[in-house]
Amino acid sequence: MCGIIGRVGDGNALEPLLTGLENLEYRGYDSAGVAVQNGAGIDVEKRSGKVEALIDSIERGSIEGQVGIGHTRWSTHGPPTDENAHPHTDATEDVAVVHNGIIENYTDLRAELRAAGYEFTSDTDTEVVPHLIQSYLDGGADTETAFREAIADLEGSYAITAMFSGEHVLYAARQGSPLVVGIEDDEYFLASDVPAFLEYTDSVVYLRDGDVVIVDADGVEFTDLAGAPVEREPETVEWDPEEAGKGEYGHFMLKEIHEQPTSLAQALEGRIDPENGRTALADFDSGAFTDVSNVQLVACGTSYHAALYGAIALNRSGVRATALLANEYGAAAPPIDDGTLVIAVTQSGETADTLTALRRANADGAETVTVTNVVGSTAAREADEALFIRAGPEIGVAATKTFSSQAAMLVLLARRIAADRRGGEPPAELDALLPDLATLPDAVETVLESSDAAAIANRYRSSRSYFFIGRGLAYPVALEGALKFKEITYEHAEGFAAGELKHGPLALVTPETPVIALVSGRANTERML
Repeated sequence: MCGIIGRVGDGNALEPLLTGLENLEYRGYDSAGVAVQNGAGIDVEKRSGKVEALIDSIERGSIEGQVGIGHTRWSTHGPPTDENAHPHTDATEDVAVVHNGIIENYTDLRAELRAAGYEFTSDTDTEVVPHLIQSYLDGGADTETAFREAIADLEGSYAITAMFSGEHVLYAARQGSPLVVGIEDDEYFLASDVPAFLEYTDSVVYLRDGDVVIVDADGVEFTDLAGAPVEREPETVEWDPEEAGKGEYGHFMLKEIHEQPTSLAQALEGRIDPENGRTALADFDSGAFTDVSNVQLVACGTSYHAALYGAIALNRSGVRATALLANEYGAAAPPIDDGTLVIAVTQSGETADTLTALRRANADGAETVTVTNVVGSTAAREADEALFIRAGPEIGVAATKTFSSQAAMLVLLARRIAADRRGGEPPAELDALLPDLATLPDAVETVLESSDAAAIANRYRSSRSYFFIGRGLAYPVALEGALKFKEITYEHAEGFAAGELKHGPLALVTPETPVIALVSGRANTERML
């Protein structure tokens, strides 16, 4: 994952840029860099390694200017070296560019530019962009036209921000990779994610695919690629800047694990009455799902496990439902008819494969709902309806609190869909879960306060393979447990339906193999044992 930050305003841009890069460290990266417009030219400083190494390499006060861009890079094309770090420039350093995504036709563009005499110094796909822009400048185009023409030549997914020597302006374009504008009086930001500038402003505009923006000291101009104006209204992010920090915790993941009582309470607030267990999803009109005959849930990674949890809940309530990996949705080509509801589950609302599946469902005429954490995200805009999980910012790469909030919201959504289909009468199967759901925040708090997880982990830390098993609603939780274990420990772990152990996986179990069994409800206890 890579991060972008750009800034235009009064005072030196360097400090907000470096702060923004530090705020984006959670995304994972192997190099970092900044470029600042100093009035006479562009100063570029970039290093492989941590943002701290970049900061150490910059003599305070040696880089000054009101306009700048910064980037944290995770290597895709070329190893993590100083040369491959962003920002990238043309040969004369008159154009500087930062980029997230993949330019699919960069090989052809690179060959054409080399043949025209432009020299490359890195292995990246990104470097074609400043040279391509410069080629249009050399042909007589002005900076705005050169930027637009270069963007039009690109194929693939990208979020790109560029600056030009002698101009106090940033140009940016989005296609398939997130980019957001921050607005604060006479100061403006561009970033790949809100936490980059959240301590400076909470007024944001989420760009859409095909948007091109021009940012200067007078404001932000929103256009399409051809230059026609488009309307984009700012919205307020309901996140406290402290939520995006680590607080008293050593790292974000631990903080977010301990935020689950709060995030669950926020998700359930106004949607479930703890006194009588009744639910109300005012997010949807009365009878919105009366005609739904089958549900397809699409998602990736952790969100897929939450989607599988939701599919089980729906099937238990008498609604035919299937969870599909978003990246397999096109290949599976599940039939869509008038009664099909497609639910896209995505924490960020920007997951590329999930967006592709959502767009296919929309094109095929399905009713669509997004379950997401981010108001204003692409998935929230493109679905017919959106259900927000209200978990607050999740900075840790390994999802934690958003999984539990997604699962809780999908149970409520399953109950609502089933009730609409039954003329308003909710299914008894899901009604039985409501009292426990209402007290879930307190139950999670109790577990976090009394957990002996550290002692158990110490006991089994020398193992080299771990199995997670579960039945029913515990099965997707087992899958998620195994995924988290792999992500965090870099050790082998697999999740299985408990009944599948005898169909192959048991052959890999040794006396040294820990098997973590997730047991939910009395009905499953005996079968699990």
